[in-house]
Parts: sequence; C-alpha cells; structure tokens
Amino acid sequence: MKAVFEFLVVIIFFATYELTKNIILATEVAIAAGVVQAGWCLFKYRRLQTMQWVSLLLVIVFGGATIFLKNPHFIMWKPSVLFWVMAAGLLLSQLLNKNILKNTIGKEIMLSETMWRKLTYAWIIFLVLLGGLNLIVAYNFTEGQWVKYKLFGSPVLLFLFAIGQSLYINASLKREQ
Repeated sequence: MKAVFEFLVVIIFFATYELTKNIILATEVAIAAGVVQAGWCLFKYRRLQTMQWVSLLLVIVFGGATIFLKNPHFIMWKPSVLFWVMAAGLLLSQLLNKNILKNTIGKEIMLSETMWRKLTYAWIIFLVLLGGLNLIVAYNFTEGQWVKYKLFGSPVLLFLFAIGQSLYINASLKREQ
C-alpha cells in the first residue's frame, strides 16, 4: 500500500494531463501533490527517506522550471535525473564499501560480497540506461506518449528488472547450496 501511495503523485500527474492535455497544469498539480504527500509522510512517519527528499526536490526544481519557462522538457528531464542520482548513489556507496543494496535488503537475503557487488553494478547500469531511455522517449515521441511512458513504461521496466534480479538471486542461492 505504501508503494501505491508513493506512486500517487505520478498517477495524479497522469490523470491531470489526460483530463486537460495541459502538461503545465499537470506539473502544477504534481508539485502540489508532492508537497502534500511529503507533508503527510512527515506528519505520519516523522521523516522522509532520502529518495523521497530527492524526488520532491527534483519535482519542485524541474517542475518549477517547466512552469516558469513554459517548457515541458524540464519536467521530462526529472525522471532521468532521478534515475541518475540513484545510480550515482549506488556507485558511491559501492566505492565507499557501504553497499546500499546490502544495507537495505541484506538482513533478509544472505549473499556473498561478490553477489552484492554484481547486483549493485547491474542496478547502476540499468538506472543509467533507464534515464537515457526516458530522454529518448521525451525527445522522439509526443508529449502525450511521454506522459504514458512515465506512468507505464518506466515502472514496468523497473518491475521487470527487479523480477529478473530476484530470479538471478534465487538461482545463485540454489547454486551455493
């Protein structure tokens, strides 16, 4: 349920765009929804996770530029920048020997350091490519197609990649037994 709540801003952005075909208005609504969502999380949980702060900051900055300059390409850059920030965070954590993936899910899954490193680098590469794909869609397809890709394309690709990672982990665990 929490994942749906965190995806709510994207759904609201999509719904507003589909109803109005106005990406500027959809961006204004997304910024407002993002601020309300962050406020709710702060009220309920007394904190925002790092990626929630980053996402909120990016939607405000890139959304603000979209609104102020009346240029939808700024909001279209936001997912790419978010993916690249995530990739950079994973890379930095790996280089500092503080693997974020291991720290996040390592309590539930016991893997070798080599496996954690492979998984981390796979996520880094995937996120960099996903950011690039977002820009390919943004600059080579219509605004409406990009909005649909944002709601359906990226999340489906993330989900499929996560499933692939799970299958890879499962196969590796079976080999180690």
